[in-house]
Amino acid sequence: MTATFSVIGLGYIGLPTAAVLASSGSTVIGVDINRHAVDTINDGRIHIVEPGLGDMVAEVVAAGRLRATTVPAPADTFLIAVPTPFLSDRTPDLRFVQSACEAIAPVLKRGDTVILESTSPVGATEQVAQWLAEARPDLAVPGQGGAADIAIAYCPERVLPGNVLTELVQNDRVIGGLTPACAEAARAAYALFVEGECILTDARTAEMCKLTENAFRDVNIAFANELSLICDRLDINVWELIRLANRHPRVNILQPGPGVGGHCIAVDPWFIVSSAPQEAQLIRTAREVNDGKPKWVLEKVRAATADAAARKSDGAPVRVACLGLAFKPNIDDLRESPALAICERLAEAGLDVLAVEPHIEALPPQLEGRARLMDVEAALQSADVVLLLVDHAAFRDAHAYLAPGAQLIDTRGLWDGADPPRAVG
Repeated sequence: MTATFSVIGLGYIGLPTAAVLASSGSTVIGVDINRHAVDTINDGRIHIVEPGLGDMVAEVVAAGRLRATTVPAPADTFLIAVPTPFLSDRTPDLRFVQSACEAIAPVLKRGDTVILESTSPVGATEQVAQWLAEARPDLAVPGQGGAADIAIAYCPERVLPGNVLTELVQNDRVIGGLTPACAEAARAAYALFVEGECILTDARTAEMCKLTENAFRDVNIAFANELSLICDRLDINVWELIRLANRHPRVNILQPGPGVGGHCIAVDPWFIVSSAPQEAQLIRTAREVNDGKPKWVLEKVRAATADAAARKSDGAPVRVACLGLAFKPNIDDLRESPALAICERLAEAGLDVLAVEPHIEALPPQLEGRARLMDVEAALQSADVVLLLVDHAAFRDAHAYLAPGAQLIDTRGLWDGADPPRAVG
């Protein structure tokens, strides 16, 4: 009999996972509280940007293997892929995970498997078991002693936006069960579509593994960002410096930027800090360095706009072109984006902000009425100051459109060494 999956949360991870599962032959019920997303998917379309996803969703919906709903239905395996942000004090916010547990509890039956995929603090899978036990006291959950009626495990996603459909299938998966039997049950589910190796461990280790992967990258980016601050003080081209240093066979410095964004690297290290605040000194410092980089960029822009304003004779507002709003290249995802935050601060300062983001069709709410969404050529031809925030492929040769006298602040080094040479911040 074909396995039935229920994917709770149809965002950047949940929808591709649902589509890949359905494409592998499983019956999939996607669940989301967003009615627009549900209706769009049931119409065979998608509400996010991910290469190849639109065609896959259209195919599996037409074949009847994927349907979306706002209310959970019975299934054999439930994958929870909802957001896990942090609160104002940077402690984890698991209210969406709790809501997902409360939503699926009424339709759970003996023999089902529940897998948490959302990036979570250590202990979250145990919390899922507690919430399900409270909602369904008639079902024995793992960890209560004796035989369990359902299996509960943790298996974080490890995919790169823009290549999600490939990496969901090919990447190895770390699966942590509340018990060894839970881990085996989860492995059986992933074996239906994962070609990479499924490595079994306990839930706490799997939770910490995901956080460790992203904290490792955050620390490395913080090193590059701190180098960029030092090089600016010492009048050294940081891009050239990193290229030269990386010629050492055991050195691989990452690239600096305007900060760190997205739903993982900008969030996950705080989960470790929250769990072990006295021990996570380096991880906390790296987060503070990366969180502080947008402020440094804004100081650079303020100096450039002050200079541009002094050269204006008509008293018109300085026009600043912000190239890129997404948190990383070639996607439409604006979550925790330092580029978006910087653009928002500049709009608040009364500047004439030209927002250039080729992967969106409308400005996000925080920029509506405060900035203009423009194409790159028009923006560069009219801007007094050009701030390159995201190294989208669409921007690679766009320096050719720079207006004479425009000041350039390139936070990504995309145009370093471009002809004609421009000032690089």
